[in-house]
Amino acid sequence: MTNALTRVADHKSRVAGLVGVMPVVDLPVSDCLGLVLARDVVAPIPLPPFDNSAMDGYAVRAADVASPPVVLPVERDLPAGAAGDAPLAPGTAHRIMTGAPLPPGADAVVQVEWTDGGTSSVRVDRAVAVEQNVRRAADDVAVGATVLVAGTALGPAQLGLVAALGFGSLPVRRRPRVLVLSTGSELVGPGGTLERGQIFESNGVMLAAAVREAGGEAELLRFVPDDVERFHAALEPRLGSVDLLLTSGGVSAGAYEVVKDAFTGRGVEFTKVAMQPGGPQGAGRYRGVAVATLPGNPVSAQVSFEVFVRPALRAAMGFAEVERPSATARLSAPVTSPAGRTQFRRGLFDPASGRVVTPVGGPGSHLLSALAVSNCLIEVPEDVTSLAQDDEVVVRLLHAL
Repeated sequence: MTNALTRVADHKSRVAGLVGVMPVVDLPVSDCLGLVLARDVVAPIPLPPFDNSAMDGYAVRAADVASPPVVLPVERDLPAGAAGDAPLAPGTAHRIMTGAPLPPGADAVVQVEWTDGGTSSVRVDRAVAVEQNVRRAADDVAVGATVLVAGTALGPAQLGLVAALGFGSLPVRRRPRVLVLSTGSELVGPGGTLERGQIFESNGVMLAAAVREAGGEAELLRFVPDDVERFHAALEPRLGSVDLLLTSGGVSAGAYEVVKDAFTGRGVEFTKVAMQPGGPQGAGRYRGVAVATLPGNPVSAQVSFEVFVRPALRAAMGFAEVERPSATARLSAPVTSPAGRTQFRRGLFDPASGRVVTPVGGPGSHLLSALAVSNCLIEVPEDVTSLAQDDEVVVRLLHAL
């Protein structure tokens, strides 16, 4: 680790360059939520695929009901799924359900509320125009139309569209596989008993959840002790199946820094980034696998993930926009920041109250409860040491408001 501070942007670029773009795989449509489409989707059929009714009612010729009330014999029932290929004779009606094919000869549908609901004959009380309550084939999508382009993020609406077109699978960028490594002889698992000097393990749970929320797959390897040989032994059987190794802790300048000891001289470089919290960082490759090492204090670890790792994972999945949404807000209270460091304070952003952001807790990297109730990070630039109430700042939104 050098004495010179690394700029946030420089370390961010380094981490981003380690995780390459994920390969394209074909996945079932039901497994594609949150992934990025790798190739254009072209419609093999029209939508709708045939002329159909937009209402429950009666398929008619509009001219036959132009002077209501009119009584017409009901020749057929057409539920959804019926072939609907029997022509409609002049002066008759077919009872039809929403989505059922419009019979040849019909040019409108009278909704059932405008009739007496008859089954053998029907009294129509209101006239309809030609094409009323009719959905024509290809009204939504024509055959051969490009309905989704490569790079589209796949949400419920996009998946519904491709399912309607008959696709069973899609080519997507697969999820990055991340091994989250939790080190420290002082750590105790949930439900255990704490002895003096011990703490419950939380970083692994938090970072694995952050990987999944970003769209990746996370495997959590817990309680690797502060011993270099045992550290390497725990990693070896898992390195062949992951795209990124993510560690927290063991990267500072003190003794018993097992991550730094294990990776120094083996392809991972350690530095101190000009930020608060989250100064001690490391990045590189170990046995061909991308490695990002984060500090051990929980807020430092999570803030570092947000700044450095999450954008890299999103880029690897093919997202065009890899950063969290940001906004400009006015501070509800003054804040101070160390000179020469970008500070990330936790905050509550309320756009409804004039776009005000309220700092939550202090700058300490152990204040996990403040992070848990925050919805944004307040970014204080490295050349700013103090901000007054009502000064404008940039906030990174941690979830949708």
